Amino acid sequence: MIEKRDFYINGKWVAPATPRDHQVIDPSTEEPCAIISLGSQADTDAAVAAAKAALPGWMATPPAERIALVEKLIEVYKSRAEDLAQAMSSEMGAPIDLSRSAQVGAGIGHLKNFVRAAKSFEFDRPLGDHAPNDRIIYEAVGVAALITPWNWPMNQVTLKVGAAAIAGCTMVLKPSEESPLNAMIFAELMDEAGFPAGVFNLVNGDGAGVGSQLSSHKDVDMVSFTGSTRAGKLISVAAADTLKKVHLELGGKGANVIFEDADDSAVKRGVMHMMNNSGQSCNAPSRMLVQSSVYDKAVETAAAVAAKVAVGNAHEEGRHIGPVVNAVQFEKIQGLIQKGIDEGARLVAGGPGRPEGFNRGFFVRPTVFADVTPDMTIANEEIFGPVLSIMKFETEEEAIQIANDTPYGLTNYVQTQDGAKANRMARVLRSGMVEMNGQPRGAGAPFGGMKMSGNGREGGVFGIEDFLEVKAVSGWTPETQAAE
Repeated sequence: MIEKRDFYINGKWVAPATPRDHQVIDPSTEEPCAIISLGSQADTDAAVAAAKAALPGWMATPPAERIALVEKLIEVYKSRAEDLAQAMSSEMGAPIDLSRSAQVGAGIGHLKNFVRAAKSFEFDRPLGDHAPNDRIIYEAVGVAALITPWNWPMNQVTLKVGAAAIAGCTMVLKPSEESPLNAMIFAELMDEAGFPAGVFNLVNGDGAGVGSQLSSHKDVDMVSFTGSTRAGKLISVAAADTLKKVHLELGGKGANVIFEDADDSAVKRGVMHMMNNSGQSCNAPSRMLVQSSVYDKAVETAAAVAAKVAVGNAHEEGRHIGPVVNAVQFEKIQGLIQKGIDEGARLVAGGPGRPEGFNRGFFVRPTVFADVTPDMTIANEEIFGPVLSIMKFETEEEAIQIANDTPYGLTNYVQTQDGAKANRMARVLRSGMVEMNGQPRGAGAPFGGMKMSGNGREGGVFGIEDFLEVKAVSGWTPETQAAE
């Protein structure tokens, strides 16, 4: 049993002010794999105080030096890649091969993209030739509270920490209590990389405790949160009294629009994308919208592909999906699968209960529903499990209407070999991201949504800018004159 009760505050591992044990459950076995402590107000206050004290010195550190520390972090991160992979596999159920590749790899990728973006970013620049004595200065927002989820832990930790560090913010990280072990390893990496004491702090806790304490704290200048829309609303309310900056990356209900001229692998690609990480991705293409002329064939293909998706223990190597994260998620998903059946959707793959051969662990059968209509619960609620809903449309206009008929707006997908049609769709789909024909977004592209999927953007230069304030200065003395 791993025991990691301490928090990382002001450059040291310190015991919690009031110990409060919390078991971390391995979703493959339903057995505890670690014990951590959940923080109290005293721990939160100590971490925020450390970040506040370190802020002036870190803001004054030249950007080149901050960038160099992130470059050092990348090297240290690589040396602990296997430790990070094993931690995430144990605590949130990512199959070990996926954990080693995508879960760990995402962190390295984001940090590299921040370094690339930062090296060409002008933190201090003229307004323009029309105003030679005006200056635009980008400076850190201040103390940033970073609240990260369990489903893509290192992806979200690095998206927030990397951007905040380069921007000159000091920070307090509260990882999900469901998957804290990888974040505690990451704190060790920050220490080894040589970040000054107080720049990065970590306090474990739950949303009702440390999460709400950070969101309402008078000395926190910004909250960057990734998680459920429900929690995002609570954070916005808690932050309102202090009018702090709030960045939210929330849920999604992505539409994958498959036109009759889509390429032959579009349906299979969509199903596999949906099942990846056991469906626990906010940008999952959970609604497959198929044009009527190819609908029956698409349903048949989707059912066959889903039936071949293997489910297995997260600790075993191989191409399979693992369990969902915990009992609460398992029961929620089971309830929504049953709701789909009860409301008349046609079950073509999977269904309720664990897959054959499993009587323990939070394993869910890869499930596909056909003949889903926009009024059904499974067409509207974010299921956050390996459950795909297939819907039929006739025309481009109807596809747009169905795709946009959701309170969410994170990622939508388009499959067509008609370039003009694809571009039209990209312009009218109401989401922060549109991915077409299986083409992934480029390195450093902004990640984020609109509507109830949140606000702000993460990744690359856009992510750095979210942790910066813009200061307009008039009457600026050119450097050559100032030196005289």
